[in-house]
Amino acid sequence: MTIGYLALVLHAHLPFVRHPESDYVLEEEWLYEAITETYIPLLKVFEGLKQDGIDFKITMSMTPPLISMLSDPLLQERYDLHLAKLQKLVQTEYEVNNHGHLRYLADYYVQEFAEVRSLWEKYKGNLVIAFKQFVDSNNLEIITCGATHGYLPLMQMYPQAVWAQLKVAVDHYEAAFGRPPNGIWLPECAYFDGLERMIADVGLRYFLTDGHGILYGKPRPRYGTYAPIFTETGVAVFGRDHESSQQVWSSEVGYPGDPVYREFYKDLGWEADYEYIKPYIMPNGQRKNTGVKYHKITGRGMDLSAKQLYDPYWAREKAADHASNFAFNRERQVEYLHKVMGRNPIVVSPYDAELFGHWWYEGPWFIDYLIRKSHFDQSTFSMTHLADYLRQNPNQQVARPAQSSWGYKGFHEYWLNETNAWVYPHLHKAAERMISLSHREPVDELELKALNQAARELLLAQSSDWAFIMRTGTMVPYAVRRTRSHLSRFNQLFDDINAGTIDSGWLEKVEFMDNIFPEIDYRVYRPLV
Repeated sequence: MTIGYLALVLHAHLPFVRHPESDYVLEEEWLYEAITETYIPLLKVFEGLKQDGIDFKITMSMTPPLISMLSDPLLQERYDLHLAKLQKLVQTEYEVNNHGHLRYLADYYVQEFAEVRSLWEKYKGNLVIAFKQFVDSNNLEIITCGATHGYLPLMQMYPQAVWAQLKVAVDHYEAAFGRPPNGIWLPECAYFDGLERMIADVGLRYFLTDGHGILYGKPRPRYGTYAPIFTETGVAVFGRDHESSQQVWSSEVGYPGDPVYREFYKDLGWEADYEYIKPYIMPNGQRKNTGVKYHKITGRGMDLSAKQLYDPYWAREKAADHASNFAFNRERQVEYLHKVMGRNPIVVSPYDAELFGHWWYEGPWFIDYLIRKSHFDQSTFSMTHLADYLRQNPNQQVARPAQSSWGYKGFHEYWLNETNAWVYPHLHKAAERMISLSHREPVDELELKALNQAARELLLAQSSDWAFIMRTGTMVPYAVRRTRSHLSRFNQLFDDINAGTIDSGWLEKVEFMDNIFPEIDYRVYRPLV
């Protein structure tokens, strides 16, 4: 008998990276890697489940920047070329490694990338349409996020800026999927007191936050994170379950660290002879990851040179074992919670989608096995969408969540510290200026275009990814450059609009480069009533 629920939630997000002004920008490969290693493998899993008659249920957020990039003809064309180069590399590897385990692995990659190519061509390069079919069949519930993944608590002094992040996201989602979203993955799961009112006003029914956002709510929720709470606005709040998250996320005890799994940090782009690999690395001759990896983790803390060769057969077997263990643990967890709660609990397990496949290569196999084992091998819990759960369980405790995020120490420190604090005075000033621009009535089409582009530039500058990257210490120059360039373009637009000196040629170039949100209306920044 089913006595509880498991909600698997995947957060699919990448910052908006699109550089038509350059033939090659390394950061565009973030998207290409995610397509090859996460999004297409997930689609392959979903297709297999449907073909086998398994009525699976997964909630997945797709952020507006990701939807925009996946739908963009230029990036689709560039990914096609990227995949062709990758296929050429592994075919060459198969030919030069003419015996032994390396030939076996090269052949594995030849087949793997051929399957990626097959799915890519099946959907004519538009993966948004591919995912939408599973929304239409009610297997996948896709929810939204902030327009550019802006860190909302650090914008709250300008409510119109928060509103714009929410409203633009909802409108963009509806244009992509033909229906409004039910819920939202708050960027970085970051919540501040009162945010639920704006969430309700844009028509959203629920959002996700970290577990302590629920646990420290007022009054303290009776069922902890194992039931949602309703805010006074009627918006529901789901909290992350720590136990199930640790089993997957933890670098110490999580599944992805198993010795048989593929080693992320040992890549052919760094290992192969330079002249041999040169056609497959950066145009300037710098080495980079290719996505072709021949080694397994082997042991924690081991030098990369000591890593042993990877075997996808044994890795797949281990993924099945880990899926069984995860399902078993959820059964025991649900049984215990049902006993102490006296009602059916829901275990909410949210993860970055890119963990599955990109960082943890075997992750899509894990999801496949987890769904199959949950469907066939047990009846203690059922997997559910968050919206379906709310429809079936409409009565919940009313409480106010606590300010929180899922970042370091559970609050805002990772996005506001000595590495990135410099951005916020500029972002706040730009928000103030955008609000003032929102009162203007354009005198002609050129001014209207400039006002709308100013809104785009502010949203792009607000992406939490830039502050996050500055804190991690990786790709910092790019994050700084993106922040400064969007702020610079915004400020030039602000000055030109007020002076009546808009350069139509320059504006056209900026519109071409930063073409996200084609239907945006700058009036979204007008003060809230």
